[in-house]
Amino acid sequence: MAKRRRLSAPDTAELEQLEAGFAAKPSISPFESKSSTPPIAQVAAETAALNSLTAVTDRVALAQDQGDATKWRDAQGAGLVAEMLPLDQINADFIRRDRMVEDEEAMAELLESLRVHGLRTPIEVTRDGDGFGLISGFRRLKAFLHLAETEPRFREIPAFIREAGSGQGAYVSMVEENELRANLSPYERGRIAVLAAGQGVFPSTEAAVDVLFAASSKAKRSKVRSFAMVHESLGDLLQHPVALSEKSGLKLASALRDGAQVKLRQALAEAGELDPKSEWALLEAALKGAPASAKDKARGGRPQQVQRLAPVTLSDGGEILAEVSAGELRIRIRGQSVTDEGALDIVEQLASYLGELRAKN
Repeated sequence: MAKRRRLSAPDTAELEQLEAGFAAKPSISPFESKSSTPPIAQVAAETAALNSLTAVTDRVALAQDQGDATKWRDAQGAGLVAEMLPLDQINADFIRRDRMVEDEEAMAELLESLRVHGLRTPIEVTRDGDGFGLISGFRRLKAFLHLAETEPRFREIPAFIREAGSGQGAYVSMVEENELRANLSPYERGRIAVLAAGQGVFPSTEAAVDVLFAASSKAKRSKVRSFAMVHESLGDLLQHPVALSEKSGLKLASALRDGAQVKLRQALAEAGELDPKSEWALLEAALKGAPASAKDKARGGRPQQVQRLAPVTLSDGGEILAEVSAGELRIRIRGQSVTDEGALDIVEQLASYLGELRAKN
């Protein structure tokens, strides 16, 4: 028979030790208020902590995205972001072009390059109503128009949108781009200065030269002014103006300052179709027969200015434009269809008026 063990009550020290042990263990009672954190709460706490870290990462990324968006908008506002524009929204005749002659061989090379490599340098445009006006890149736009006839991928062209308007900024951008990519001829430089002044973009041809060719030396700007005078005086009659060398153009400008305009214009007006070489030979012959006159030192070698009179608007549309220079009055009628008979009648009435004017004086 097994011997029974006699139990004894624990003393005070043993009871304190037991209570300390129970306090250190997690409770399984749902009614225990001093229990440790349940496992589900620990998972929730850890998830919240991770979410907090994720939110910080997202805020950093969001701030970076917002900064990039601001930079992009600033770059777009400055015209530094190329955008794809439909060709039919671009007005190629927005401003007068400085380039007069197209090199067919160079255009063929450009077309082939665009087919193989695409466009590496976007054109430049400015907003014009619901569309865009071309500032620079006339040849590239023309090439895209040609390619788009057979290849749909060329119906849109990359373009920088500048806030240039149709004023001086547009002309400066065009001239600068052409000077960098392919030098203009001396005559083309002078001509664009005259055209820009004629459109009222600049107060005078000299002011146009000073702004459009501000980066050029004083001597080069003086040459541009000389060719500007050649264009003003003879541009409507010259058949091959771009072929004029710098030496030839300066020789013509010097003769024009000496009063040879009437003689040169008469020679050109009476000539038939000429090639560049024969045209210059004709001009040289006219220069030899032109009377010499003393130079006006007060003009300091600068080209003679052409005074443009205020346009006269016609009642049924169109306008009359007039320019006065030394020994010449030029009248142009724009926006009106005039028959040969009507033109002759206008000339006869003008001759009659001039006769009466001389009689009074």
